[in-house]
Amino acid sequence: MYPNLYYAFKDLFGVEWKFLRFVNSFGFFVAIAFIISAIVLANELRRKSKQGLFQPTEMQVMVGQPATLLDLGLNFLLGFLLGFKIVALFIMDSTATEDPQAFIFSTLGSWPAGIGLGLLFAGLKWWDKNKQKLAKPEKRTVRIWPHDRVGEITILALIFGLLGAKLFDIFENWTDFLKHPSDYIFSARGLTFYGGLICAGLAIGWYAKKHKIGFWHLSDAMAPTMMLAYSMGRIGCQISGDGDWGIENTNPKPFSWLPDWMWSYTYPHNVNEVGVKIAGCTDTKFCNELPVGVYPTSFYEIVACFILFLLIWSLRKKFRIPGTLFGFYLMLNGLERFFIEKIRVNTRLNIFGFQPTQAEVISTLLFLSGVAIWVILAQKAKQQKPVTKPHSNN
Repeated sequence: MYPNLYYAFKDLFGVEWKFLRFVNSFGFFVAIAFIISAIVLANELRRKSKQGLFQPTEMQVMVGQPATLLDLGLNFLLGFLLGFKIVALFIMDSTATEDPQAFIFSTLGSWPAGIGLGLLFAGLKWWDKNKQKLAKPEKRTVRIWPHDRVGEITILALIFGLLGAKLFDIFENWTDFLKHPSDYIFSARGLTFYGGLICAGLAIGWYAKKHKIGFWHLSDAMAPTMMLAYSMGRIGCQISGDGDWGIENTNPKPFSWLPDWMWSYTYPHNVNEVGVKIAGCTDTKFCNELPVGVYPTSFYEIVACFILFLLIWSLRKKFRIPGTLFGFYLMLNGLERFFIEKIRVNTRLNIFGFQPTQAEVISTLLFLSGVAIWVILAQKAKQQKPVTKPHSNN
């Protein structure tokens, strides 16, 4: 396992670059997933725009104005935060930054780096605005297509996705959260996918309505993107060993050609530091592995969801009714997660005598929602289809 990129580069290339300790493996692959998915989404929105399924919106912008105090203040704040925390990771004493995640969520930081980078960011903003300043600022009308807004959509998905993932994780582990609230609030670990999906979906739905983007066409464009992002995000889970593994698996391997880690794995050096100490490990952190091998369910989801992405991508042009592709995605997503939960470790709920996991409940609701969307939209399209009158013989 590679809890951060330092361990990956040390094992794969034999180099020990200390600064790579600051790059968490899970976060790295989540970032890659967002970037690639944004590219795929932009191309799909552009394709739909060429088909006439989207129309641009017009908005007026003021050009030629100098930087305002708000512009300068926001840029200073951004630069200060980056300097105070990120630059500090590289320049402060190693005893303070040995645990990068704990450092980020602490009150420690470098004030000189924060103030210096803040002033630099504010200065660059002033210089950029001053370069474009006109003697008389004027209003101009610009046309913006949905694919021009992919950056904003991605940021919304990132912010509300992480917020929702954290909130749902807290809800799923409510009893333990009440005992150790700081372990959940101030930790980068513990993220629930469905929480991110639901909260990000609500935020993007509001955004689409605000900017008059067809909701169902946007949802269809995002369907393959979301399946791809989930598959890629699970790479980070598998590589870092963040706890998304399965139940104990002591069964004999069914195929001789199958690598051991694909069938039963102990996740050595996992980022959660769960299990027993690894003999001979001298690192101060990440020296644990599970005492018994478990199903590597995150790996199974990487493969399954990438295959489902290819399926959705190959069929996307065959869905003629807006919204049905999104319904199809919800059904596939729900089925995949429901069945993987059967061999996955998760907290169980108590609902009317049944003890499903939170993911089983939500995946079932998503599957049923997908079916409902498909049926309702198909019926509505059928009712709206014009009836051809028979020709008269007279």
